[in-house]
Amino acid sequence: MGGDGIDVRSLRDGELADWLRALNTGFLNEPTPTARDVAGRTEIVADSRVRGAFDAGRCVATYRSFDQQVTAVGGAPVASNAISNITVSPTHRRRGLLSRLIDLDLRAARERGDTLATLVAAEYRIYGRFGFGPATRGTEWVIDVARTGLDPRWSGPAEPGARIDLVDLADVRVIGPVLYDEFRRRQPGATNRDAMWWRRTTGELRLDSPPWKEPFYAAYRNADGAVEGLIAYRTEEKWGEGKQPLNTAVVEELVALTPAAERALWEYVCSIDWIVTVRTGMLAPDTLLPDLFPDARAARAATQGDWLWVRLLDVAAALSARTYEGTGSVVLDVVDEPQGAGGPSGGRFRLDASPQGAQCVPTTAAADLTLSLGTLAWLWLGEGSVQRLLALGRITEERPGAAAAADALFRTSRRPWCPDIF
Repeated sequence: MGGDGIDVRSLRDGELADWLRALNTGFLNEPTPTARDVAGRTEIVADSRVRGAFDAGRCVATYRSFDQQVTAVGGAPVASNAISNITVSPTHRRRGLLSRLIDLDLRAARERGDTLATLVAAEYRIYGRFGFGPATRGTEWVIDVARTGLDPRWSGPAEPGARIDLVDLADVRVIGPVLYDEFRRRQPGATNRDAMWWRRTTGELRLDSPPWKEPFYAAYRNADGAVEGLIAYRTEEKWGEGKQPLNTAVVEELVALTPAAERALWEYVCSIDWIVTVRTGMLAPDTLLPDLFPDARAARAATQGDWLWVRLLDVAAALSARTYEGTGSVVLDVVDEPQGAGGPSGGRFRLDASPQGAQCVPTTAAADLTLSLGTLAWLWLGEGSVQRLLALGRITEERPGAAAAADALFRTSRRPWCPDIF
C-alpha cells in the first residue's frame, strides 16, 4: 500500500464486479455490470493477471495482462506480456496509479522471461514514457462500390476450381483457428488467438457489454478445396428516396493466405446486392487495397494510425529472434528513460545479422547509433525507417553512414501488421 492509502494489488475473490464497474467507468460505458457480464468475464480473466487500485475498498483503477506470442520478422513466435483493460477513474487521475500498476506487472514479466510487453493504446501520449513505441500501424478504407470498376456480373473467383462458400458459426470454429494460425506464422506483428478468443468472437460466450451480433462469414477455397481465406462482415441497412438501396457492408475481419484469396474476398463483398459502400475495418498499412480495383480512387483512407505498441524487455533476445534481409553489424546504444516501468532494458548491444540468422549481445564497443527503447520498437518489426527516424531527431548517428547501413538491415519487404485489438 502506498503512502496515499491506495492499495495497488492483484484482484481477490469477490472483487470482479467492483473491478468491472471501475473498468466501465474508465471506458465511459454504463457503470454497473450485469450478472452475465460478471460470469462471462470470470471465464475470460481466468488465465489473466488482473490487478487494480483500491481506495477505501473501492476499485479506482484497473489493469490486466496475459500471456501472448508475437510473430517476429521471419516467423519466430516471441513471448510477450500483453496488457489490456487499463483505466483510472476520473476521481483519481494524476496520482501515479498507472505507473505503479505497470511497474508491478512488467517486473513480473521480466522475471518470467518475457521478451516483450505489448498493448494497443487508446491514447497516443501515455505509453511512450514507459518505454513503449508504436511497432505497427493500420488503415481503414471506405469503398464506393459503384466507382471501383469491378465487373458487376462477377459471380466467383477467377482462379479455376476456386470458390467462395458461406459458412456458419460451427464451421468457423473449426476452420478459423487453423487458417489464422497459418496466417499469423507468416505475418510479422500478428499475435496468437486462444480458445477463449474464438468462443467470444463466434458468440459461444456472450456478454451484455458489448452485445454480440452474428456476422456473415464466407470462406475462399482453392481448387483442392483447402481454405485459404475467410471474411466476416455485417451490414447496415439504409434505403434512400425512390427505394434506392444505400446499404453498407462493414468488414470485421479478412484473413487471406494468398493474394488470390484476398482479391476474391474483396471482390465478393463488393458484389453483394444492395451494398453500395464497404467499410474495411483496420487493415495492414500496405494492404493490396485500393490498388486491387481498376479505379483505386474508389477507396479513401478513413482512419490511419498506430496500432500495436511494443516495449522490449530483453533487447538482445528480441533482436536475435527476428531475421534480416541484409548482412552486416551495428552497435546500438539503447537508452531506457525513465527506468521505472519494470526495470531498465537499455544498454549497448552489438547486432550481427544476416538472412540466415542473427546474434545480439551486450558490448562495450563504440556505438554506431543512439536511440531510445521506444524508438527501437519502431524498428524491431520493420515498421520504421532508420533514415526517417534520424531526420525526426529520434536517432543519433554516431558514425557516418551507420544509419544507411542499419536501414538495410531492419527494413522489410512488407510492413508488419497486428489484426487484433486486446
